[in-house]
Amino acid sequence: MQLSLRLKTVADSVTGGNRVADVGCDHAYIAIHLAENNIAPRVVAMDVNKGPLSKARENIEVRGLEDRIETRLSDGLARLNPGEADTVVIAGMGGALMVRILTEGESALKEVKELILQPQSEIFLVRRHLHKNGYRIESEKMVKEDDKYYIIIKALKDPVKESYDQELFYLYGKQLLESGSPLVEEYLLREERLKEQVEESLRDTDTAGSNKRLEEIRMDLALIHAALNYFNN
Repeated sequence: MQLSLRLKTVADSVTGGNRVADVGCDHAYIAIHLAENNIAPRVVAMDVNKGPLSKARENIEVRGLEDRIETRLSDGLARLNPGEADTVVIAGMGGALMVRILTEGESALKEVKELILQPQSEIFLVRRHLHKNGYRIESEKMVKEDDKYYIIIKALKDPVKESYDQELFYLYGKQLLESGSPLVEEYLLREERLKEQVEESLRDTDTAGSNKRLEEIRMDLALIHAALNYFNN
């Protein structure tokens, strides 16, 4: 099975030999990749929607992987039992929804060693949640596919509490900024252009709402400029 770059980067972030729970598995592409490539000895593929889960079962059966991958209809981590997985994968959801799933599934996560997360939005909420709940952000990767940028976070349980001393790191990722990656710089420059366009459109308006929005945009731009400083040295 040929995975998209986004999904392959997610799958390849899983530590080999770990049992995996894939939350929001859709058609089970990640689960199948993990099983077929002997990355995971067992995968529990879960989704809240019956349609995608039915398609996931078909895909699993076609490849003869029923003994390696189990499907479950589940809202988030609700049907994952403690101790069943070493790794939890959650990909392709908004950051706020991801935080809700992790919060409500706290009991199922007690023995989980690592999280592989690919939030689509509000990534700062996910980073804050991880630090608040005893995870260390082991790595962050950015990939670009179909003109969209995706961030994949690998977080490990760690008794030594980690936190960032700058808001900038929660917004844009400490490891991404320190990586010197041209792709990260490209992403920040695009964000700068988009914010500058909004700023320009607001300059000639003079309402309470537009003035407030203009102030917010300028604060955003200041943070983007601070982030871009990591690529000017």
